[in-house]
Amino acid sequence: MKEVYITKSSTYLPNNPIPNEEMEEYLGLVNGKPSKAKALILRNNGIKTRYYALDKNGKPTHTNAEISAKAVEGLFDENFTKDDVQLLSCGTTSADQIQPSHASMVHGELKTKSSIGLNTSMGLCNAGMNAFNYAYLSVKAGATENAVAVGSERFSIWMTADKFNHEVENLKLLEEKPIVAFKREFLRWMLSDGAGAFLLENKPRENQLNLRVEFIDFYSYAHEIEACMYSGSEKQEDGSLKSWAEYPSDEWLNQSIFALKQDTRLLDEFILKKGAQSLRASFDKHNLDPNDMDHVLAHISSNYFKDGLREEFAAVGLDFPVEKWYYNLSEVGNIGAASIFIATEELMNSGKLKKGEKVLLCIPESGRFAYSCAVLTVC
Repeated sequence: MKEVYITKSSTYLPNNPIPNEEMEEYLGLVNGKPSKAKALILRNNGIKTRYYALDKNGKPTHTNAEISAKAVEGLFDENFTKDDVQLLSCGTTSADQIQPSHASMVHGELKTKSSIGLNTSMGLCNAGMNAFNYAYLSVKAGATENAVAVGSERFSIWMTADKFNHEVENLKLLEEKPIVAFKREFLRWMLSDGAGAFLLENKPRENQLNLRVEFIDFYSYAHEIEACMYSGSEKQEDGSLKSWAEYPSDEWLNQSIFALKQDTRLLDEFILKKGAQSLRASFDKHNLDPNDMDHVLAHISSNYFKDGLREEFAAVGLDFPVEKWYYNLSEVGNIGAASIFIATEELMNSGKLKKGEKVLLCIPESGRFAYSCAVLTVC
């Protein structure tokens, strides 16, 4: 089995950073009125700026495939061109279409001279890590000498006011308050656009910083807990999900079937607890000492969870000092499957890393409570 190294990383964030007070200039006003929930949600999540692939008229400026391709293009240099790519592995929540696969569309944007291997990972926040893992295993097994892994999102187009106005009308018909259900509007002020990419190779590059991938682990608790975050379906009273395909087409809009929704009650109850449980299992599996970790990159959807996550980790014997944690949520927002790529790229190019240091990646996914983690060694 080969050693695998992240030899280069790249990020693409579309357009300019958008401060909180300008969000509705891009997303629009639901029912022509400013949001009542926005200030509360933003105060809790601590996000100050984010990026949208939109202009101020709410018109798209990039597709997800274009954002992904631009991140990949940032990996190219005199030593590695687009025609050297052997495998492209892409993960996202928010593909531009149901079919063809997202990786196929990104490959089309790159316009390589020859065919390459492709993999698409769909899901939520762990879609990026699954794409990373596929690329890692390909290089490790010797199936390819290199692979490009990408995590990307284009959530903004899902969050424009026109996607919400019809639901407001439905609520009025039901003589309810004319505001969007919190489980939907919650995500409207949380999510952002962008992409990050890793170049994985079976040899480190000389005279530069590389990250050797020690392992990537995954854990799912779907056997214990019902779905928390979902789209293309509607949750039933028994906790099961009814697929969009089981609804008449005229109900897709009436029931907001394709809206991205989150059960915040389940999120608060399980997201940190199961995250600590899974990381403890991984440290035990690999016989790791938490004191050996020099940098901790944890993907969180909101700063609301920051202190609680440290406390939950400490409760299972993983007490990482505050100075070891690295976050960029406040500056770039929650970019789902791309978040851990973008944070890793920032740290990798920050000048803070020293040879021999260990970098821990922790990624939760609230869809049905799945988690991943990885350890990287600076070399």
